[in-house]
Amino acid sequence: MNKATLMASIGAMAFGVTTPDLFAGDWGKAPVDKTPIEECVDLGGEISVGYETDYVFYGVRFARDSVWTDVNYTFDNLAVPVTVGAWYLNGINGGGPGYDELDLYIDFTLGTFAGFDFNLGYYHYTFPEFRSNVTPSGGYGEAYLDISRSLGFIDLAYSAIQSFGGRGTAAGWFHEFGVEKSFVLCDSSSLVIGAGVGYSDGYYDSATFGLASDSGWNHYYVKASLPIELNCRTTLTPYIGYNGATSGMIADGINVGLGPQSDILHGGVSLTVSF
Repeated sequence: MNKATLMASIGAMAFGVTTPDLFAGDWGKAPVDKTPIEECVDLGGEISVGYETDYVFYGVRFARDSVWTDVNYTFDNLAVPVTVGAWYLNGINGGGPGYDELDLYIDFTLGTFAGFDFNLGYYHYTFPEFRSNVTPSGGYGEAYLDISRSLGFIDLAYSAIQSFGGRGTAAGWFHEFGVEKSFVLCDSSSLVIGAGVGYSDGYYDSATFGLASDSGWNHYYVKASLPIELNCRTTLTPYIGYNGATSGMIADGINVGLGPQSDILHGGVSLTVSF
């Protein structure tokens, strides 16, 4: 540092004068902002697309090869976080009548009570192009309550769904119990294995599907997925699953033109981007 520069610096400090950073760059130019750019700030939005070999809804296969997309946004500044979204699926390969489905939904994250996490929400199902003699055109709504808890070594989940009736469903309930375990493989990927069972309490309309009973154990399932974090915004998730319904279970008696509802080995992949 030359003498003139040294004296200017000492004088400025002595009199409390703020001077440009002598080492930030050329005179007359603003110092360079070295603050890291937050490239992964989460604004609350999410977009997903996916493919699945079979669309299985509450233990019943309604379509074979299908593609879907989902768009949702979460409002975090309300009394509780609220997520609103739209999900659309279209069957792209034969086997029974062509199928499509549009779901509009809202979800309230109620919080944690006594160690259990609670979510409350509503779905409205519509079928813009699908026509079938089994499930006539139209739409219907249902409300749900999700309760989950992590025990550390395993995660537990329970869902109670109340249908308001329509489109092959009655004004009944559907219950699903599941367990899940995650195994960390590396910093960006985990293997998630889950299993569960569904119970129908008058959910599927017996008159529509010709069921001997509309209440009882509905189906069971196992599933393995491999979420891979490609970057801080993007996750790729391939999965494989198995859906079963033994003789006497509700799903085993439902026929929508796609063959038996038991022993369904299916899989797929999804890509999710947050913004």
